[in-house]
Amino acid sequence: MAEIRENINKSGKVLKVKKVKKNKKITWKMIKSQKELMFMSVPFLVYIAVFAYAPIWGWLMAFQNYKPGVDFFHQTWVGLAQFKSLFSYMGFIQVLRNTVAMSLINLVLGMICPIILALLLNEIKSTFFKRTVQTISYLPHFLSWIIATGIIADVLSTDPAIGIINNLLMQLHFISKPILFLGIPKMFWGIVGVSTVWKEVGWGTIIYLSAISSIDPALYEAAEIDGAGRFQKMRHITITGIKATIIILLIMNIGHILDAGFEIQYFLGNGLVSDYSKTIDIFVLDYGINQFNYSLATAAGIFKSAVSITMLLLANFISGKVSDEKLI
Repeated sequence: MAEIRENINKSGKVLKVKKVKKNKKITWKMIKSQKELMFMSVPFLVYIAVFAYAPIWGWLMAFQNYKPGVDFFHQTWVGLAQFKSLFSYMGFIQVLRNTVAMSLINLVLGMICPIILALLLNEIKSTFFKRTVQTISYLPHFLSWIIATGIIADVLSTDPAIGIINNLLMQLHFISKPILFLGIPKMFWGIVGVSTVWKEVGWGTIIYLSAISSIDPALYEAAEIDGAGRFQKMRHITITGIKATIIILLIMNIGHILDAGFEIQYFLGNGLVSDYSKTIDIFVLDYGINQFNYSLATAAGIFKSAVSITMLLLANFISGKVSDEKLI
């Protein structure tokens, strides 16, 4: 546990409180006491080494003019030419804008909506109703994006037989004729954000409900005795109790700031919205893999990884300075 040191002036007033953390030294005794856990972790370390770190040597292609069929070490080395080509491509800035914009929308909605749903479900006393809502909300998570985008396209369709949204808006007299939602460029980001929330909100809610279940019920009883209302208990006990979980998940999600997705943009996108639907992953597919320019595709992958690692470390550093919660 951390020691707490207080600086007190002559009048007895506390000037500041400092937390001094004790660093635990790793000893052979500690290692021996946990040797079973270490042996159990070996298969996972081997798996990570083989499938996560070993393929990194392929990043060398980003510094070559890679040609399939030619021995890897006989390729032409071009230095940073592939990165210059990537950043000088006239449509790359637009692709980067789309990726960052959709990632930020997914980040904000993906953090706020599960927290709100978890707080609401926690306040429900009926176990049956709570479990029913939980089940309905997290089932879309297990759907493939191919199936999910098919459902979304049908719901937003202009066909009166299947276009639920258009039918509802027309019956409420908000619109006079069906709207081609997937043909309006400026609506595409919002459609992606809402669709992602619909698919993933239940899964995120489970994580927060699990964190809420670890809060001591005695805190709620004490707050109720002191006259705290439902929203006061929610604000000062529930949200405070899951703050660590929120921060850790936020840091991890910031690390995926350039992972806006591929399937949903690829399947819902079309020529009418291409200026708003293309992400870095689609760019890599179109101008890298499909044109056998594997070096350019690898350079784009390295760029994404570098940005993700930088954002992850930056978010972790800021979190450590602002609060005591850190990922590493």
